Amino acid sequence: MKCFIGIDVSSQDLKVCAMNPDGETLDVWIVSNNYDGATFLRDKLLSLADRHDFTEIHIGLESTSVYSWHPAMFLHEDEALKNHNTKVFTINPKLISKFREAYSDLDKTDHVDAWIIADRLRFGRLPMTIVMHEQYVALQRLTRMRFHLVHNLTREKQYFLQHLFYKCNAFTTEVDSDVFGHAITELLLEQYSLDEIGSMELADLADYLKDKGRNRFPHPEKVAKCIQKAARSSYRLSKCVEDTIDILLATSIESIRTVQKQIKQIDQAIERLLDGIPNTLQSVPGIGPVFCAGILAEIGDIHRFKDQAAVAKYAGLTWRKHQSGLFEAEDTKRIKSGNRFLRYYLVEAANSVKRYDEEFKAYYQKKYAEVSKHQHKRALVLTARKLVRLVDVLLRNDQIYTPRRKVNMAKH
Repeated sequence: MKCFIGIDVSSQDLKVCAMNPDGETLDVWIVSNNYDGATFLRDKLLSLADRHDFTEIHIGLESTSVYSWHPAMFLHEDEALKNHNTKVFTINPKLISKFREAYSDLDKTDHVDAWIIADRLRFGRLPMTIVMHEQYVALQRLTRMRFHLVHNLTREKQYFLQHLFYKCNAFTTEVDSDVFGHAITELLLEQYSLDEIGSMELADLADYLKDKGRNRFPHPEKVAKCIQKAARSSYRLSKCVEDTIDILLATSIESIRTVQKQIKQIDQAIERLLDGIPNTLQSVPGIGPVFCAGILAEIGDIHRFKDQAAVAKYAGLTWRKHQSGLFEAEDTKRIKSGNRFLRYYLVEAANSVKRYDEEFKAYYQKKYAEVSKHQHKRALVLTARKLVRLVDVLLRNDQIYTPRRKVNMAKH
């Protein structure tokens, strides 16, 4: 017989509700959200199981940022609880919120929340326990931090482009070169006025770009000429505004370089940790250490999932069916739930794989040609869904990827 334990988690404490298979409340507790509180809860659960002859204990917690991780791991790893066939579920809060709607007359309190979680456990059909081994948790911290840094970098680059437009509004249209390249950013850090840039000797500006660009410009004179043309054709700012924009540009450049350095450090840490996790994903052309780590960190042990469809649903790469009678809609929407980190790394990996694997490239092009709107976004997400099937097979069977056609095996 099963016992269902619902836990409402906060940073300070755990509200606990114990329920039997008939939906009757057996006991409620409040314990501190720390090691001593979790130990006390463990002892109460063992006593409850012995008293009522429960053979299984199902424990449910909402996935509430970092607050639920420690109690979930403690209850998952405790040996005494394992002897009572304990399973720990960290549940998407959306599932609990939707389930609550069936009880329209209930108050909204922490004790009621714990009761709702226990009752949701009692109904079953939860996707899986999502407590993972510590090595995957460590990898997950790194890959999620990288996700955060990449989005910060994108946002900072957008700010930089806004400031650059104030400084030199014709720059991005006239200069066919990487705006974020080392030579260009060094030039902007010099805080030259547009008139100073426009009046420089072309050879001197070209030499400057060649030196700062570490000889990576194939035609520095051409780039220098374009920069001068942009400077001469841009609007002029007052001295007060231009000085302010120069400060903002310098701040953005330093922020971008700092984040890029941090991402590089995270990538190195990911590679070191990934060396201790055997996997076959990197045998896929286009999947390097970062994409591999991002996928593994969120999936963990592939056997937690029933099949590839369960993995896709967990990532939010499934589409709802809309059918009534003989009608079935062709235009359906992707579900809005799912693990956004796993979805991000699968989509990024798919974008890389399609450049190196002919089968995935052909599939992407086929899906791209099927519609007239949002072609790239739609085709890329569908390619990521196809990649899920491959990931599931490789991890589940510990199998090396063998491409159907010979391709360039370079990796990102």
